[in-house]
Amino acid sequence: MATVLAIETSCDETAVAIVNNRNVCSSVVASQIPLHQTYGGIVPEVASREHLITINPCIEQALAQSQLNWEDIDGVAATVAPGLVGALMVGTTAAKTLAIVHQKPFVGVHHLEGHIYATYLSESTWEPPFLCLLVSGGHTSLIRVEDCGVYEQLGATRDDAAGEAFDKVARLLNLGYPGGPVIDRLAKTGNPQAFPLPEGRVSLPAGGYHPYDSSFSGLKTAVLRLVQKLEKEDKNSFPVADIAASFQETVARSLRKKTIACALDYGLNSIAVGGGVAANSELRKQLQKAGKQHNLKIHFPPLKLCTDNAAMIGCAAADHLNRGHISSLTLNVTSRLSVTEVMQLYQKSN
Repeated sequence: MATVLAIETSCDETAVAIVNNRNVCSSVVASQIPLHQTYGGIVPEVASREHLITINPCIEQALAQSQLNWEDIDGVAATVAPGLVGALMVGTTAAKTLAIVHQKPFVGVHHLEGHIYATYLSESTWEPPFLCLLVSGGHTSLIRVEDCGVYEQLGATRDDAAGEAFDKVARLLNLGYPGGPVIDRLAKTGNPQAFPLPEGRVSLPAGGYHPYDSSFSGLKTAVLRLVQKLEKEDKNSFPVADIAASFQETVARSLRKKTIACALDYGLNSIAVGGGVAANSELRKQLQKAGKQHNLKIHFPPLKLCTDNAAMIGCAAADHLNRGHISSLTLNVTSRLSVTEVMQLYQKSN
C-alpha cells in the first residue's frame, strides 16, 4: 500500500499531508481566511504569495508529525486542477521538486477527485459504485463513482455554486467572509419558513426541467430583492436571522431533492457528500432524514475533511499509485478540467 506526501494549494489553504492508503499519518492546514477577510473574498495574487511563504514550513511539519522519513515515502502528489493557476503552481512546483530530489514518482491529482476520496478516509470500508454530491465554493456536482478515475457527471450547477451563493448572500446581509459558517450559525436562531424563496430550476429545450442540474443565481437575486424591500420598510428591525434561515433551508431542500432523485433513478443505494458546504448543518439534517425514508446510506466526512485539505489528495494519489498511475514531470496545472477527464493526468508506470 502506497505512502504518499501530498500538497494541496488549489485556492486559499496551504495543506500538506502524508497518507498511507486510507490512513492519515499527518495532516497540516494553514488557512488564509483572516488574510482574505479584509477583501471580502479571495484575491488570487495574495493567495499565491501566501502559499510561497507557508509551503515549506507545512512540509516540514507534516513530516515531523508523521515520524516518517523519505525512505518511507513512495510518491509525492499535488493538486494540479482545477483551481487558481498561480496557487496550483506553487504546490505543484514544490511537489515536483521533492519528487526529483528524492527520486520518487510524481502524482498529479484532480481536486474534485480528492473530495470524493475524503469519504474513504472517514469510512475505510466504503466502496464504489455510489453517488457523490460535491458541494463547495466553486463546484456543485452530482457524480456517479464507478472506480478510481472512472466518473460520470449526472448533475451540475449552471451558474453559481452552492458555496458561492452562501458567500454572496452573506455579503448582501453584511455578515462578512466566508459566508457559509456564519449563515449556518445565524440560521439556528431564525425561522426557515419566514420567507418563501425559489429553489431555482434549469429549463430543458424541449420543455420541463433538468432533474439534477442546479441554479442558484435566481435565489441570490430573490434574496437581494427581499433585502431591498425589507430595508425600505424598516431598516432598524431587519430580520437577518430569518433571511439566513430561509435561504439556507432553500439551498438544502434543492440539493436534497436532486440528490435523492438522482440516486433512486440510477439505482445507487449509497450517497457520499463532499466539499465545504457538506459541513452545513441543514444540508446534513435534510439528507440524513431523506436517506432514512428511502433506505439510502448517506455519509458525510468529519468537518475537517469537508474543507480543502491535503489528506484527501494523498488518499486519491495513493490509490492511483497502487494501480501504477503516475504523472509526467512536465504535466501542467490548469484552472479547469472535468472530473470525467481525470485519467488524462496519468500514464502507466513501467
